[in-house]
Amino acid sequence: MTARKKPPASAPSAPVRADLQAVWRVRQGALDGARPEATAKRHARGQMTARESLAAFLDSGSFVEYGRVSKPVREDMAGAADGVVMGHGLADGRPVAVMAYDYTVHAGTQSFTNHRKTDRIYALAEAQRWPMVSWLEGGGARPHDMIASTRGDTRTFVNFARLSGLVPTVGIVAGRCFAGNANLAGMCDILIATERAVIGMAGPALVQQALGYTPTPEEIGPVDVHVRAGAVDILCKDDAEAAGMARRVLGYFRGAAEPGRAPDVAKLRDIVPEDPMQAYNVRRVLDHLFDIGSVQELRPKFGGAALTAFARLEGIPVGVIASQPTFLGGAIDSPTSDKIARFIQLCDAHDIPVVILCDTPGLMVGPEVETTGLVRHSARILVALANATVPCLTVVMRKAYGLGYYVMGSKALDPALLVAWPTAEFGGMGLEGAARIIWKKDFEAIEDETAREAAIREKTAWLMEQNTALEVGGRFEYDDVIDPADTRDILTKTLRALPAPPPRAGRKRTVDAW
Repeated sequence: MTARKKPPASAPSAPVRADLQAVWRVRQGALDGARPEATAKRHARGQMTARESLAAFLDSGSFVEYGRVSKPVREDMAGAADGVVMGHGLADGRPVAVMAYDYTVHAGTQSFTNHRKTDRIYALAEAQRWPMVSWLEGGGARPHDMIASTRGDTRTFVNFARLSGLVPTVGIVAGRCFAGNANLAGMCDILIATERAVIGMAGPALVQQALGYTPTPEEIGPVDVHVRAGAVDILCKDDAEAAGMARRVLGYFRGAAEPGRAPDVAKLRDIVPEDPMQAYNVRRVLDHLFDIGSVQELRPKFGGAALTAFARLEGIPVGVIASQPTFLGGAIDSPTSDKIARFIQLCDAHDIPVVILCDTPGLMVGPEVETTGLVRHSARILVALANATVPCLTVVMRKAYGLGYYVMGSKALDPALLVAWPTAEFGGMGLEGAARIIWKKDFEAIEDETAREAAIREKTAWLMEQNTALEVGGRFEYDDVIDPADTRDILTKTLRALPAPPPRAGRKRTVDAW
């Protein structure tokens, strides 16, 4: 005879009805304490359970669970909450919807019953405008349910797609994530993964069927592949760090916080070298411009010619797009174009102002880059920024050349503020190239090669003198030329002067999944 489980602390001391005891048994049976072997196995892998991950993310005691007593549709299968723990709670005192596939229950697979659960939570997130945070480890569709006598229609993927641009969606992958689970991961606004994550549109069984060999899960889509490819936005060490990161990231979508500690802004004066050919790491600019500890970079190993990040200026959240001179000299290639365009869409959809730090020689050039479709990829930046209604503030740190500058917050795009540092250079194209075109006939008339090259250098230097920060500012191509140490103060004052975005009943725009 099965021993009676201890009732919850809130249970009355008097004898209770059998039907209530049955409810207690099922509800308690879904908790980690009732499944010590599964929990121990999870811990042995250095991972949290689904419930532990939710507890690490949510404010203590705030979780309201939906569907705890749900079970597999097949009579010959069992599984706590049918492998999905979900509901709503508070994160930093603000409501949020949460959903976590439980890998200890049939490998976190998507069943008929738990599809109905995810249909429900995603529909609630849409209706109630709750941010949606999802733990997506799992093996895709549960094949056992294909022979169950019930309909298999699901709106999970449709409902989740309809959250795009309406509420922030954050996904976490802390282990193996295949097929339908991976499809959900690919739709998230921000995807966080741990070092042990594996992501693939099909698991080993389907790969074997399609390609005739059986790889290990880790051979299909290890996390470093997805970090380099740009599919993963943020890489974390483990489950606990990932839960904390989800909480941190969600904070950028929730408006101003208490002002953070100010950095040493005087150091901004010396980061850009006096030698215009010398590279520097733009991350140093971010370190000395934004609130200390507030910068969170996205897709750091993808699209290397620019950095995208969330940050705060005296507590005000902003999106940051910064040219990175250490990669292609900051010239914009196709991956960088995709990275920038998608980030603009994300910030615009959720009314997060954008700060652009520009130092680019333009779009990348040459036959090789044209094979990547740069003509289309680069156009995505301009389409995104020209149609965004979120405020844009541009700081030209050094090079502002050609179409690269045009799509990086130039005056043509009507930024709320356009300022330059003393190191700024301006040109419709690289100035040496411009000199060679403008005075082509004059140069061709010089027979001596040494003298010709000297003439080219002279004309290039003259053009540079006409296009320094002060000269361009004197023609009012910039709103002002400023001391770099004043950048933080000027940006913050401008942000505070801008009107609040108008309230919206629905979405402003969707966000490209890529």
